[in-house]
Amino acid sequence: MQLDTPGRPLREARLEDPTPGPGEIVARVRACGVCRTDLHLVDGELPDPKLPLTPGHQIVADVVELGDGAGRFNRGDRIGVPWLGWTDGTCRYCRTGRENLCDRARFTGYKLDGGYAELVRADERYCLALPEGYPDLQAAPLLCAGLIGYRALRMTGDAERLGLYGFGASAHIICQVAHHQGRRVFALTRPGDNETQAFARGLGAEWAGDVPTGPPEELDAAIIFAPVGELVPAALRAMAKGGSVVCAGIHMSDIPAFPYEILWGERSVRSVANLTRADGEEFLSIAPQVPVRTEVTKYPLRGANDALDDLRNGRFRGAAVLVI
Repeated sequence: MQLDTPGRPLREARLEDPTPGPGEIVARVRACGVCRTDLHLVDGELPDPKLPLTPGHQIVADVVELGDGAGRFNRGDRIGVPWLGWTDGTCRYCRTGRENLCDRARFTGYKLDGGYAELVRADERYCLALPEGYPDLQAAPLLCAGLIGYRALRMTGDAERLGLYGFGASAHIICQVAHHQGRRVFALTRPGDNETQAFARGLGAEWAGDVPTGPPEELDAAIIFAPVGELVPAALRAMAKGGSVVCAGIHMSDIPAFPYEILWGERSVRSVANLTRADGEEFLSIAPQVPVRTEVTKYPLRGANDALDDLRNGRFRGAAVLVI
């Protein structure tokens, strides 16, 4: 399923089978998660995608072909192909453990063709070994919803009272991890979304309620998963002194002006950008210990546009996954 023009639906395409280059693998896709970043790409909210583009960066696949010099995996291995697809390895970011900020980075399903397809080509260095015990459908959301959520969670330090603004694919995973770590989780959703609030409580949230009402006590940190800039001042107003608001999305609507007094007191606002391979390896080792369970709604590959539209309109809870 390919994107030709942002703002238009994906179209079904029949392509030549990819051939692996040096250090690359070709893998047969079993499942691919549908991410809000895919929606931002299709809606034209991210600049300069590769076109035509095969989206998708939460890919569970079996290795079927190895390029020259590729040896990390064997044919038949089940692997994960995540968002970070390549970095130059030489810039000041890469050399200081911040490859997620590499200016020349290439991203799966954005600058590289992704997993809304039967086959995918990838640099083996950026692929991840998947933990056993997770079926394909449940493993797919771990590869972005889980990874980016985990990086955002790490940015909150040792915060005990954690607010999660928006409770979709990422939040429903990170709620479980935070609860496992002994944190107190407060889930904030759109007004009246009682079903999602009950879902959050069932995954370990101590409290779940409406954003305008706010949490019942001050927070030490918050992660904003919904791409809504107006949530930043709302979260700051709920923050204890020294607290941190972490914006976890790749795209967000504009943050409105807010009074300095809600930032004062050594509160902070920061963003999370992409992920590192170390993030992936660490999170995938932790997920089975929790154990993280992912709730998914499955769609066929040809139903990718339906999955994106349902994501846009909040018609499912948890994550959407294409079954290839």
